[in-house]
Amino acid sequence: TCHAAIIARELGIPAIVGCGDATQTLRTGEMVTVSCAQGDSGYVYRGEQEFEVEEIDLSTLKKTKTDIMLNLGNPEQAYQFSHLPSSGVGLARLEFIINNTIRVHPRALLEYERLNKATQQEIDTICAGYPDRKSFFIKRLAEGISTIAAAFYPKPVIVRMSDFKSNEYASLIGGAQFEPEEENPMIGLRGANRYFSEHFAECFKLECAAMKRARERMGLDNIALMIPFVRTIDEGIKTLELMASEGLVRGKNGLKIYMMCEIPSNALLADEFLEHFDGFSIGSNDLTQLTLGIDRDSGIVSGFDERNPAVTKLIEMAITACKKQGKYVGICGQAPSDYPEMTQWLVKQGIDSISLNPDSILQMTRAVLEIEQQK
Repeated sequence: TCHAAIIARELGIPAIVGCGDATQTLRTGEMVTVSCAQGDSGYVYRGEQEFEVEEIDLSTLKKTKTDIMLNLGNPEQAYQFSHLPSSGVGLARLEFIINNTIRVHPRALLEYERLNKATQQEIDTICAGYPDRKSFFIKRLAEGISTIAAAFYPKPVIVRMSDFKSNEYASLIGGAQFEPEEENPMIGLRGANRYFSEHFAECFKLECAAMKRARERMGLDNIALMIPFVRTIDEGIKTLELMASEGLVRGKNGLKIYMMCEIPSNALLADEFLEHFDGFSIGSNDLTQLTLGIDRDSGIVSGFDERNPAVTKLIEMAITACKKQGKYVGICGQAPSDYPEMTQWLVKQGIDSISLNPDSILQMTRAVLEIEQQK
């Protein structure tokens, strides 16, 4: 469930992580077949292997009661994937757009004078044609999200506000100058706490301006917003207040603001968090990591997953709280794609939506249809 594997899966690129001595075993120019279609483990075969292609007539595929949605980050793929039988986008990631289209750390745009000449020249080239550097960031981010939202309109597109960690932000142009060095960025300056921090608040306002532009100026009111990594209720309130001050008011013009449920505190205090948000999207990858105290990027400590009773207990608590308050609850982690029994359990729990990568949509739809017919 490391981010490299998740993005590769979304792009349709077979990728296996933690291959040990692969670089010593494989020879330059050697033909191999990489298979990620055989369960939890990936396999590398010598030579070019034969494979079967299954064609599915989408007109025969019935609609599920549980919404099947997409995880998506690349705007260039939005139109292509909009033809898949989905109920919209359950997780639109800003990170892909920022990393590939904008490429510059937002503070480097705002504090341009602090940069060295070489970095300034690089930014000047990137921002050429825009009235100023702030406009560049706002317009490019709005264009990227609008491309996704327009492709799926009027279906909902849930946009998660940026969830880079400090080491990831540092890799952007000019980023190293503005980011702290953290021992464990995964549980460091990220999510809601970053948004209203003195370190980043002005940058988050640029994101808010881009979302406002996409919803109001471009008319894409199918965009909903989602806040990641909200450790405490106070963090959630402060983030919502900051968004409101920038014109993103929950409930205004139909704007829904959801919260990622990915920290044990989110499930344990679900009723209290839901007083301030329109629902949850369960991030089962981080929730598993933080519940069991494991590193999701580790190839050594990897024998744990979302099926652990402690994790399912927290997921059940989150779903129950949302149902009690009549609010949306979905899941956007890898668990349903990887474990059929997890899908069955989630559907029986009454989850509203399952959001997953495009390559799993058809398989998941058929699996959920079968489960729903058994209920």
